[in-house]
Amino acid sequence: MFTGDDSLYFDTVRVPRDRISIVIGKDGSTKKRIEENGEVKLTIDSNEGEVSIDQMGDAIKSSIAKSVVQAIGRGFNPEKAMLLFEDGMQLVIISLREFAKPGSSRIAQIKARVIGTGGKTRTIIEELTGSFISVYGDTVSIIGDYLAVTYAEEAINMIINGKKHRTVYEFLEKKARELRFRRIEESFG
Repeated sequence: MFTGDDSLYFDTVRVPRDRISIVIGKDGSTKKRIEENGEVKLTIDSNEGEVSIDQMGDAIKSSIAKSVVQAIGRGFNPEKAMLLFEDGMQLVIISLREFAKPGSSRIAQIKARVIGTGGKTRTIIEELTGSFISVYGDTVSIIGDYLAVTYAEEAINMIINGKKHRTVYEFLEKKARELRFRRIEESFG
């Protein structure tokens, strides 16, 4: 949807109210960084939990700015969310509502399985894939490059579908070897 001012494009992202202050940052620092890196203007409605994004420059950068706002809204700290501005990085959000009714005990069970005892499962997935994972609300979100996100998402789906953690770890160890090989190949390549 086009607006009548200097912006080229306008979009809105819903952000949980408890995450709005994180989008803004201390003295507006996070908001300013998103605006500068994304070539956008952010208008934040704290009462409604909405962040309006006005594209002021590059369309790809403004799309990434939207993903950064979504990532912060899904529980990532701003530093990890800002990684999305780096080449090849992406955000994937898995809605647990596809697997269970909102607010049901099944969602809590899935979240517990993805996190693992003391955060062990999430840490293993992050370390073996080189991704970052946030479990927030009824979602599990992943930030990483294409392969990292692909393998982390596959591992999380295995956990959601009831696979044993050991099976998931074995899958990830195999994929981690492939990832290392591909990254070495790319560095020479």
